[in-house]
Amino acid sequence: RQGHLPMVMLLLKCGADASLIDGEGFSSIHLAVLFQHMPIVAYLISKGQNVDTTDFNGQTPLMLTAQKAIGPEPMRFLLKFNPSLNAVDNVQKNTALHWAIASGNTSAVDLLLEAGASLDIKNVKGETPLDLAYQSQNHFMVYMIQEEERMRNRRNNRLLKIVEKYELFLMLVSSLTFMWAIGYVMNLSSDSWLLKGSLLLSLLFGMALFVRQLVGLKNLRYLPTAFLLSSVFWMSMTWFFWFLPDILYTQETMMGLLYYFHKTWSTDPGYIKTSEEERKENIVALAEAGCLDFRTFCTSCLVRKPLRSVHCLACQACVARYDQHSLWTGQCIGVGNHYYYLLFLSFLTMTGVVLLYGTLQYWSNHCASSYHQDGAWTYFTQTVSCSPWISYISAVACFHTLWASLWLTVQLYQIAFLGLTSHERMNLLVQRKSSKHPVSLRRSPYNLGCFQNLADFFQCGCFGMFKPNVIDWTKQYKLFHLAKEKNVHSV
Repeated sequence: RQGHLPMVMLLLKCGADASLIDGEGFSSIHLAVLFQHMPIVAYLISKGQNVDTTDFNGQTPLMLTAQKAIGPEPMRFLLKFNPSLNAVDNVQKNTALHWAIASGNTSAVDLLLEAGASLDIKNVKGETPLDLAYQSQNHFMVYMIQEEERMRNRRNNRLLKIVEKYELFLMLVSSLTFMWAIGYVMNLSSDSWLLKGSLLLSLLFGMALFVRQLVGLKNLRYLPTAFLLSSVFWMSMTWFFWFLPDILYTQETMMGLLYYFHKTWSTDPGYIKTSEEERKENIVALAEAGCLDFRTFCTSCLVRKPLRSVHCLACQACVARYDQHSLWTGQCIGVGNHYYYLLFLSFLTMTGVVLLYGTLQYWSNHCASSYHQDGAWTYFTQTVSCSPWISYISAVACFHTLWASLWLTVQLYQIAFLGLTSHERMNLLVQRKSSKHPVSLRRSPYNLGCFQNLADFFQCGCFGMFKPNVIDWTKQYKLFHLAKEKNVHSV
């Protein structure tokens, strides 16, 4: 009840029985769940306590969490131990989903639906979870259950199964088609901006409808990736059909861009992987060392967290030396693929610059307007109308070049001069605003000087001038000795 983990460990070592039920009908694990002492829950399960232990009324810890716990974390934590989702209690024959709906616990309902809880089980009154949701008059809860029911019915449809299997490919094809359609509308010979605007709005509406109906929530995060790849494809087509032979050697930068995008996408960023037995051993070891808290233990992955690792909510995994979850690659950036990510940004910047140079060359060779003779506005309108497709693709190239070059500059600054990842830098900036004491970005255990930082990141000795530190960030739990020798302190 009080959350005293050391006393729990001592009592278990002395032979205490954690499965005994108290006067209120609760066992030890039920009380730990009820008072949201998650470290005690993890320790009890790791020591052999059954996650589906029932109390006097036949309620499991999962049912109690659905009924009593506040917020999503207790439920999310307990689901990591694979409890029975469809077990029912002895009195009302409610599942955990029934209890979550009856208690109005929307976060628990969402997590249980995501985990695959049954929607068909009826309680002693013959009520399904949807019936209870209607009775509660919680419209959001009704919508969640109906939407989940619709998605599950879709999975039983053979055609929709095929669509779901190739969902990412269809998203990419639709993005390619959508970008081409925008350029086609802009390139129409009609002078009516009302017509073009109406067609563009229709395209946007059609794309939004497609995404809503055929793209699942899980794959929505790949929309920016599909847009990026579509942009690169149409940029390459524009170069091939419009800029050749005036602009040569662009294919090298585009091939480099696609290669390093693939390496960033396909390379393991540094996911922390452990077996079920290793997880339990780590929980027991951390608890007995007095270190079972969120700083050293990930309550989502149930793993011991190495230094600089962070749990990514998008990938649902802990990543070693985590930098960010990249919006444009749809992948985490960590120790395993950070190097490839920098090269991807570099080649994207170079490709964009070459395309913009090709655009200027095309305008000067094929558009009759002159900046000095006609003025800025006339020159702009005439060059845009000279080839709307070229102007459209150049705007796309300018957008990608701008964000890629700025982000590459920030990345290199963080690596060379701060020795920090993007996540660490953002945390320190937040800490600087809230702290009463000065917080320095440069004074961290990982900043060993500009050249040493670069040598460590790229694992390059620079002709023997610097010796890179070889560190396995997937298993590094303590500060390495070089930081101590240089007398730097953690912020």
